[in-house]
Amino acid sequence: MIIIESSKNGGFLIEKKHISEQAEKHFILHIDETKDQIIQGFGGAFTEASAYNLSRVNKEVRRSMLEAYFHPTRGAGYTMGRVSIHSCDFSIQSYDYVDAYDETLESFDISRDQHIIDMILEAQAIAGRKIDIIASPWSPPFWMKTNGSMIKGGELKPEYYRLWALYIIKFIKAYEQKGVIIDAITVQNEPLANQRWESCIYDHEQEKQMVIHLGRAFEEAGLSTKIYIWDHNRDVMYERAKHILSDEEAASYTYGVAFHWYDNHAFDNVKKTHDAFPDKHLLFTEGCQENGPHIGSYDVAERYGINMMKDIFNGTEGYIDWNLFLDTTGGPNHVSNLCSSPIIVDVFPEKMIQNPSYFYISHFSKYIKPGAVRIHSELEGSVLHNAFKQPDGSIVIILLNTEDSAIKISCNDNDFGFETTLQGHSIQTIIF
Repeated sequence: MIIIESSKNGGFLIEKKHISEQAEKHFILHIDETKDQIIQGFGGAFTEASAYNLSRVNKEVRRSMLEAYFHPTRGAGYTMGRVSIHSCDFSIQSYDYVDAYDETLESFDISRDQHIIDMILEAQAIAGRKIDIIASPWSPPFWMKTNGSMIKGGELKPEYYRLWALYIIKFIKAYEQKGVIIDAITVQNEPLANQRWESCIYDHEQEKQMVIHLGRAFEEAGLSTKIYIWDHNRDVMYERAKHILSDEEAASYTYGVAFHWYDNHAFDNVKKTHDAFPDKHLLFTEGCQENGPHIGSYDVAERYGINMMKDIFNGTEGYIDWNLFLDTTGGPNHVSNLCSSPIIVDVFPEKMIQNPSYFYISHFSKYIKPGAVRIHSELEGSVLHNAFKQPDGSIVIILLNTEDSAIKISCNDNDFGFETTLQGHSIQTIIF
């Protein structure tokens, strides 16, 4: 048995053979091999902001930063990523891939994205495998929308549903020609958010119709690219899924439901969606700490830990963080929507800053391999818990203590006998 621990007062990813100390609280963990969801993997978003920040440091620092996320042993072991279909708020400016009003799409050109593509190809070389990429649009081109703008909401005009689907197909094929396979797309990033940056509104019926247009167009084009619906907060994910998946054709084209964390921890809706639609796949596609870089914040790390533990416990198959690399301002962002990222690029000294959140994510991504199965775990107490059976047959258990005081955990089930003590505000990954 190996224990890897990170704590507020004791360092990060510290490997220990055994931890058993006195604690006021003592909980019993029960584990059996009843199986639930298969884990897809973990990753982050290849935004233009991330690509730009990597271009601002020397090659050695750039390489070390990519290795920190994607190397399978020296890094966090990321195997997934997300890209925007043309611009998003974490682009340097708004842009799309065609000339205005070009309904032929003959002017289609992704050359603006080459630095993003280069970043993905470097990550794949470091990972030694293909990175599974999901792509999301923040807005169609302005001329396809009711408000005549890529920003501040608006809707996709009905007469452009098919053309927009063909545009997305061109994007998928253009990336493939550059060596990047798009495994899946979401219909729309945050379809109920009217933002001051790129955004587009779909109600439940409009999104259902777009799923059908995409599904038919993908079939015609011979694409096997998966389609996820929703791609917004947990709070109404079940209601959106219920409407779209009640349509037989739309359901046949829908691989799963994507969601974000910008709500009030509505974790019950994740479980409700998982239980109601067991043949569909749940994927967390975006989360970050807003309002600046939050360098060194342990509270942000614990936010990641709580969200990841509860979402995965309730049926989520994969977790994709937002920006991979932001600078010390929390950007760049063309509308000053500054945020944090697990790795910060300190540009002028040309060095990497690993936030505590990076290490908390690593407790999952570094040790839980794609294809692992979440197995049943139960504990009557405040410690969050998840257990997994790896493809090689080994068992991984993750425990999270968000209380101020230490807590002892014991398990005596079958082959899972162990005892450990979690310090206040700590996370442990235990490997059998």
